Amino acid sequence: MFNNVGTVDRLLRLLVAIGSLYFGLTVYAGSTLGMVLDIVGSVALLSGVFGSCALYGLLGINTRKTNQDSTT
Repeated sequence: MFNNVGTVDRLLRLLVAIGSLYFGLTVYAGSTLGMVLDIVGSVALLSGVFGSCALYGLLGINTRKTNQDSTT
């Protein structure tokens, strides 16, 4: 899998995922907004953990520095 998400970007995605999932699963649970927050949080979590973003791939964006290890 091609890693195109840098370290700072990954940390920001993980923070967004935590916030979105918290609000989606607790505060807005059962509402449409809660489901949207759950989806956004899940996508952000997966791209933050795996370091790959499909949208970045389509747009040709790469925030990972060339000297970063591509296995993480």
